[in-house]
Amino acid sequence: MQNNLDGMKVAIIVTDNFEQVEMTEPRKALDHAGAETILIAPENDRVRGFQHDKAGETFVVDMQLEEADPNDFDALMLPGGALNADKLRVNKKALDFVQQMERDNKPIAFICHAPWVLISAGAVRNRSLTGYHTIKDDIVNAGGNYQDKQMVRDRNWVSSRQPSDIPAFNEAMISLFAEHVPAHSR
Repeated sequence: MQNNLDGMKVAIIVTDNFEQVEMTEPRKALDHAGAETILIAPENDRVRGFQHDKAGETFVVDMQLEEADPNDFDALMLPGGALNADKLRVNKKALDFVQQMERDNKPIAFICHAPWVLISAGAVRNRSLTGYHTIKDDIVNAGGNYQDKQMVRDRNWVSSRQPSDIPAFNEAMISLFAEHVPAHSR
């Protein structure tokens, strides 16, 4: 992947118990491509990842969600993890952030259980996406077109199902985000 995201500011929103590899690997890819990634959480100065069914590492939060303004970011990445997504989908500030990014047609990349956040934000109707197989019914019932593929791109969205899809997810995310690098950064 090329370093083609110079000057792009990417919000990564998580709370405790996010699927660790679904944050760390895409974040590394974004950083390597030249983006500035900001880890945002609703509370606390640190968040704990989860490695499938075991506690993961602790990460320093760069910004509290309450202070995060979608207008200050060029793109959004949402890692999965059932507990993480379930908690974020009932957080008004997280939903407002996602809704504003979507209204502004900014690129959004999400994986695994993260579609729950977009469902609760009312953004899934008539969109094609994928996610972890256990939330297929939720996507369909919200009016989305669920596709069981490693990666699905629909306009300003890239989605993937699970950690094994991360290589395809990262490649598609970088490609999508590169199309939206702010003019002042080029």
